[in-house]
Amino acid sequence: MQLKLAAVHKQSVVDGPGVRTVVFAQGCPHHCPGCHNPQTHNPNGGKLVGVSEVAAEILQDTFIKNVTFSGGEPFAQAQSFAELAAILKNQNIHLVIYSGYTYEQLLEKSKTDSAVEKLLAAADLLVDGPYREEQKDLALLYRGSANQRIIDVPSSQQCNKIVLSELHFRGRGKNCA
Repeated sequence: MQLKLAAVHKQSVVDGPGVRTVVFAQGCPHHCPGCHNPQTHNPNGGKLVGVSEVAAEILQDTFIKNVTFSGGEPFAQAQSFAELAAILKNQNIHLVIYSGYTYEQLLEKSKTDSAVEKLLAAADLLVDGPYREEQKDLALLYRGSANQRIIDVPSSQQCNKIVLSELHFRGRGKNCA
């Protein structure tokens, strides 16, 4: 199986907690005005890379225990990213996924697409929702606009309701009670 990728960046500290490797999907249906990664929108750009090749590249760096899937839109390639996620989760990798879809939209998609269900279930954190330039806020942690949420996926699935990560509230004077 192959992934259409824009890039793989190592040692990021801005795409989720800890030092992370970031896998940037190529292709995005959202085309958010003001997007931070507009070069990833075109599905015809980037390069095809085997899932096992990407996994091997990530796992060869034994220092890295955190990975982020960003984009583009990882859920546009749900089957391939779910396969990569399964390999990484078997190695106890912490996984953050950025998506222009909301958590609710992904739950709806997962009813008819098992790959979306598997990819979502693999996430430790989901940063969801489209970037909205009119809600841009540089003070937000790990997200660009106030409509985006940092969701604790395992807790949300267990509670059957959205549970925001404590990271969502950091720096805003709120707590996660």
